[in-house]
Amino acid sequence: MSEEANGKRLFSAGGVIPNLALRAELGPPRSECGVGALMPWAGRLWVVSYVSHKKGSGVGTGFYEIDDDFNLTKRPESRVGTYTNRMVHYPSNQLIMGPHVVDAERNVRTVEELTDVRLCSTMRHLEDPDNMVYMLGMEGKFFEMNVETLEVTHLFDLTEELRVEDPPFVHFKAGYCAMGRVVVASNNYSEADFLGTAQEGRLAEWQGQEWRILERKPFVEVTGRGGFAGTMFATGWDRASAILKVYTDDDRTWRTYRLPKASHTFDHLWQTEWPRIRETEHERFLMDCHGMFYELSPWAYENRIWGVRPISTHLWVLGDFCSWRGMLVLGADNASPSGRLNHLAGEPQSGLWFGKTDDLWQFGKPAGWGGPWWKDTVEADRPSDPYLMTGFDRKVLHLSHGEASLVTFKVEVDFLGDGTWRAYDEFEVAAAGYVHHEFAPGFSAHWLRVSADTDCRATAYLHYT
Repeated sequence: MSEEANGKRLFSAGGVIPNLALRAELGPPRSECGVGALMPWAGRLWVVSYVSHKKGSGVGTGFYEIDDDFNLTKRPESRVGTYTNRMVHYPSNQLIMGPHVVDAERNVRTVEELTDVRLCSTMRHLEDPDNMVYMLGMEGKFFEMNVETLEVTHLFDLTEELRVEDPPFVHFKAGYCAMGRVVVASNNYSEADFLGTAQEGRLAEWQGQEWRILERKPFVEVTGRGGFAGTMFATGWDRASAILKVYTDDDRTWRTYRLPKASHTFDHLWQTEWPRIRETEHERFLMDCHGMFYELSPWAYENRIWGVRPISTHLWVLGDFCSWRGMLVLGADNASPSGRLNHLAGEPQSGLWFGKTDDLWQFGKPAGWGGPWWKDTVEADRPSDPYLMTGFDRKVLHLSHGEASLVTFKVEVDFLGDGTWRAYDEFEVAAAGYVHHEFAPGFSAHWLRVSADTDCRATAYLHYT
């Protein structure tokens, strides 16, 4: 399809405009050219791309602006690095993106001290939000920065604060500050985590005194809408399922919900770059979690969330997405030579997709698998985490355990979404046995949970098609 833009013909295929694809040079070294962040600001769409590792590990990536006529311009202040942070600092009326600070007239200043940091998040400051921000690097370096002078102070090494036990790679992915707390996420995950011999990932919070570990599991995103709805959201996973954690300021509590995995290809620290939660329509969140898009409301009534609805599945690595000029823009990481490892990727490149939010319903149909338990140690009569049930056509529940005697599993559903649980059925599973249950077509509820009548090592797993 071709369209006119100020007399210039633009070719697009399925929403992708090839002229706007970001490309890196061939090296050496060869690296990635992923879209790290997108942000509308000062009459432009700003884009920053990233390489695999620190400064000097790739060529040709940088900092760009796109105008209303779809002209792509690389800024002269551009740096090569791994940058996925973006935030507008409203008190000073500046965009902070990568190591760059952009004012309302599109003047760009660069924080040279941070160009060699793999910046993954910029956050509000707890004590001086009018003049300062926090900056988080993937290696766990945590800074504060003055937005006027650009002076940087190193505050923490989070690998030490959060007791990350020398994993092969440190991989902090996101941070967010609201309601008197800073929350950070790290998605370290390897086969040792899958086997249960390591706990490399982290979700942690800081309220100005000591850091507190919330989860020792891989998390990739944490965000919210300030104090607007009194909620904060974090997404991650373990071997059983994808995870959505929700903080409600009303009772100052984190709750855990579980979601299906749309694809196994996201089950590694390198392969979850960078699923985000963004406000892409006014006061509405779009959540990208483990290969599936969801609707997500910022509101939690009675401290519970409901109406989390799957939209579609995909295989894209989407570093960021945003609304711009009435369109939804998705930024991808499409082709990476991975140094010299991928002999089938000649040129590092990534495209931008332009469309409408409603176009997402034309992508892959919602489907996936997961559950509250995967060979987990289960306490008698203690219900599992709620597991998403709505928005899928056909559903099968698998139950098994390894005990020497019969175990009865109780299945409950919350069809209102407010934490009111109703008995659905009970299933007896013989010693070291297995049963499955097919839900009737059309049967659904917001959440499902399972409990066992005895201490055991059990699996409760669902396949949705």
